[in-house]
This record gives sequence, C-alpha cells and structure tokens, in this order.
Amino acid sequence: MSLRPNVLLITLDQFRGDCLSALGHPNVRTPHLDALAGDGVLFTDHWAQCAPCSPGRASLLTGLYQMNHRVLRNGTPLDRRHPTLATEARKVGYDPMLFGYTDQSADPRAISPTSPRMRIYEGVAPDFAVHTPLGEDGTLWRQWLAGRGTDPGDEPKRIWRPNGGDLPPTGAHAEPPAFGAEETETAFLTGRVIEHLRDRDGSDPWFLHVSHLRPHPPFVVPEPYNTMVAPADVALPIRAASRADQAAMHPYLRYAMERTALSSFVYEAPGLVADLDDDSVRTIRAVYYGMIAEVDAQVGRLMAFLKERGTYDDTLIVVTSDHGELLGDHHLFGKLGWFDGAYRIPLIVKPAGSPVFGRVDIITEAVDVAPTIMQAIGVARPPAMNGRSLLPFLHGEMPDTWRNAAHWEFDFRETASGEAERALGLPLDACQLTTIRDDRYKYVHFSGLPPLLFDLGRDPHELDNRADDEDYRDIRAMYAERMLSWRAVHQDRTLTGWDLTAPGGPLHRSPDRGQW
Repeated sequence: MSLRPNVLLITLDQFRGDCLSALGHPNVRTPHLDALAGDGVLFTDHWAQCAPCSPGRASLLTGLYQMNHRVLRNGTPLDRRHPTLATEARKVGYDPMLFGYTDQSADPRAISPTSPRMRIYEGVAPDFAVHTPLGEDGTLWRQWLAGRGTDPGDEPKRIWRPNGGDLPPTGAHAEPPAFGAEETETAFLTGRVIEHLRDRDGSDPWFLHVSHLRPHPPFVVPEPYNTMVAPADVALPIRAASRADQAAMHPYLRYAMERTALSSFVYEAPGLVADLDDDSVRTIRAVYYGMIAEVDAQVGRLMAFLKERGTYDDTLIVVTSDHGELLGDHHLFGKLGWFDGAYRIPLIVKPAGSPVFGRVDIITEAVDVAPTIMQAIGVARPPAMNGRSLLPFLHGEMPDTWRNAAHWEFDFRETASGEAERALGLPLDACQLTTIRDDRYKYVHFSGLPPLLFDLGRDPHELDNRADDEDYRDIRAMYAERMLSWRAVHQDRTLTGWDLTAPGGPLHRSPDRGQW
C-alpha cells in the first residue's frame, strides 16, 4: 500500500439514515453498502448539520456548522475564506477530482459580475477539479442517453415522464421511465469513474469525490427497481392522526404543509404532499426504496472494479449523504424543519489497509467527515473546523471527550420572494431554527416563533410538543442553556487560538471541544 491512501468520498443525495438493510429495514435492499460496512465501520447515529443540498454539503466539505459557514439555502454563496476538504488535500499533493456536483454558489466578491457563475447554485466547491459535471439538468447524461438511442426529450425534466410518454402523471405512480437500469444517472456517473480510473497513468494516490444525485427526487426508477418493493408491504409514515392535528403543532409546520408541492417529488403531478392518500404515500415510499436499491447496485459495481484492479484495500472509502428525506413523516416529504427523518443520514467508513469491523452507536455529525479524511491523508485540520476525526473509532478507541448531543440548523428564509417572512410575520434573519437532540430530549429553538420540546423517551415519534408543559419547564430551560453554550463554544474560531503577544513569540493553541 502507498504511504498515503487513495480517497473515495461518495455522497448519495437525500439518502435517509435508516434505509440500510444492515440496520434491519424491512423493505430496503442494500447488500453492497452492507458489504462495504462489513469491511469498515457503520456509524448508526450520524446526523446532517443542515438542509437542503447546498447548506448540507457546505458542512460536509468545510467541517463547519451552518452558523459559521452561513450557506443558508441553495443559492447562498460559500465564503471564499473557508478552507474545504479539497483545499487542504491539495496541500499534501492530492488532486481532488469531482464526479457530479457540490452545489456551492461562488463568492460573488471573487468573480466578475458578468460571470455565468453568478446565476447558478450548482457551482463547484473551491479546489475540486471537475471530471464529469452532473447537475439536476443532467446534460451530459442526457447526451449519453441520446447516443445510446434513448430519447431524452426536448427539455431536461421530460425524461422523468412515465415510459417517456407525452403525458405527465396525474399523481403518485411506480411507472418506469424510458431509460433502463443500465442507463440511470448513477450508472452513467459510475461508468465515468471507472473509465477514469482505468485510464490513469502513474502510481500517485488519487482523491475522488463521487456525488450521486439519487435517491433525490423525482421519485422514479426503471425496471426492475420500480416494482422491487410492493406498496402494500410498506408501512405508513410516522405522523399525527390527521393533517389538522399535525398542522396545529407549530406555525412553521402549518406553513410548510400548505406549500410543499407534490410536483417537487413526482414530476408535474398536481397538488400538495399533505393531501396524499395512504395508497399514494405507500407508492412513493416503495419507489424510493427501489431507488436506494438501484444506487446500491452501482456502488457495488464500483467496489467490484476496485477489487478487480487491486486498489480496494489501498483506498479510504467514505459513503454518506448531504441530508435525509421525510418520506411522508409528519405529512411531509423532503428535507426541512426539525424532524429526524430529514437529518439522520448514513455514514460508512472503510479505511485503507487492514479492514476493521464494527458499528459505532454514539452520536457523530457530518462536520466530522472532513477532519476524518484529513487525518487519514496526513494534513492538519484547520483550527476553525467544528468537526473531529472519527479515525480513533475505527481502531476501537474512544476519545477522552466526545459530544453528547446532535445539533442541526435549518434556515427557511425565501430571499428572493420573501414568502416565508410575509406568511409567518418574521424579518428575514429570524427565519431559522436550531435543534439539539440527545437520546432523551429534542429541543428546537426558533428565532421568532415558539420553541418545541419532545420527550423522546416517552414520545420517540415527536408527536407531542411539551414546550409549554409546566412539568417540563426546567427541562426546556436546561436544553436552551445547552444550546446557547454549544453556540458559544463553536462560533468562528479562525484566529481565536492565536496569541501574538505570548512570551517567546506567537502562540497557536487548538481548542478543546470537551463534551459539547
């Protein structure tokens, strides 16, 4: 094995954290991800820091909480001052190569006002070289399909219509698209990765970030995956007894339920997701599980190639996601709010060298991924990073101190339209929430709306808000204080560890994160 490992970072967009057969899910089939976990460590209590895609990926690649990187929504620029996994890997000789996308809008202060990068959010995080760009419009994939004789349609999203027909769906469905199982975006991108690795010259270690779009909506998948799971076998989601009861929980929840369109999940289908009947919800969930099986098959294809080439053992492999998917929980789909389904995500880490085996059931976070890879490749972690390396866990070690709660943030401002501000009566910068969650309680703090408190020991499905319950007054205060302490400890510390007046010259001391 090389002194430095190859690095393969795979992200599977909108992959819900409980959707691995290794975790006992009754419907999903993930034999290849399970096998990869068997050669490494499966982190079972892993959480995203924010949503949707751009914020979630900003935390993944910078190791920063949202309160520090401040990418609040798709389209918010990533400040150029923040180091990323790619900028740091280049310092030790890697050439980080991107297949797919990172969804990072460019810092407008660093580019021309007339640059086309000023108009997109699907930009590339600093210092990634791009091999195969693949955003939601799927341009290269659609061109590849056309070359294979599959008609991709006359506009990007038409490819998602059932069987490639002219009529859009009228609602939830499991009809396949015009392309086959060997022609999915995931298959196309996996093929490009394999071609690149097959054609590489030299023996220097490589660094690839393979960013797959699925199982992100639209929820459609070709045969045989579209019928792999029968809707009748799928459980209904976690939710209140009625839509009205669910909406009554909180003003933001009512706002989201009244605006989340089905067309965001089933292309061109009319209506709201909150109005779906039970059969439709089961159908969408079954298709999503089929999409996971399709992605799993392509992960297996790439792992088989690495083994065939003799590089599997020399490669650090990390598989994770940017955020989860509510999948009908609480009468919602997508990634928003504070519920677990939108933030619990998978994490599998297979080290280079001798395999390790195990599961880690303590709380880990997306900000830990960048420091983990950095330690593995021998590059110093920037002092501002909030995350911590997970490598000790791969060797059966427990750090002296570790966090005892997960934290995430969600910003629901609508910068262009102002819709959220008008509907909820909030100023722009008050359209945000922060969540602290441990094994017993979840506390959600809103800047301009009432808080939420859930007793997870008695109410694991988050159906009973106890924030105004007198019996929980002290618990609410304690978790609000814990959240305030967390924010104080982890706010931007780019230069806070320096002392230029210290005896003997400038001093730099790394922070001790303690139990936060």
